[in-house]
Amino acid sequence: HGRIAMAAFVGYIVQANGIHWPWPMTLDGTPFPYDAGSPPEQWDALPDAAKWQIILFIGFLEHFSESNGVHYMKGGKPGAFPKFSDSDKIPHPVPLNLFDPFGFSKGKSEEAKQRGLISEINNGRLAQIGILGFLAEQKLSGSVPLLEGIVPPYAGEPMAPF
Repeated sequence: HGRIAMAAFVGYIVQANGIHWPWPMTLDGTPFPYDAGSPPEQWDALPDAAKWQIILFIGFLEHFSESNGVHYMKGGKPGAFPKFSDSDKIPHPVPLNLFDPFGFSKGKSEEAKQRGLISEINNGRLAQIGILGFLAEQKLSGSVPLLEGIVPPYAGEPMAPF
């Protein structure tokens, strides 16, 4: 969950600062809802089809991981994601893998990989605290004193996808 939290934390900061893709979100020219407000309000403003694309892509990644690798509860390595290039279940070549797509960790020693893993775990834990802090402050003003007045309130339900 640490990797997801890191992506969520960075995504929240990027969206909260109005940074968005410069092209339209849909084929009919609808722009990204960057002017809808805070990141949860931007999620609420997305069309349901866009939300389903994201959820189904995550479902594909989960299915691919479970069907091509050994689950960590059954002896697999936690955090390891199978390579797309090693799978016979994808009908076309995929040039990059999800983990280490450019091969930066290929030549690292085991000690360096272990240090990197510990750093990733610690950063993931901090990101979980960070993203939940943002969401808590948006729902209950003053719950995170350092964010009071910085994060705007949110009237919706942050844990409901639709």
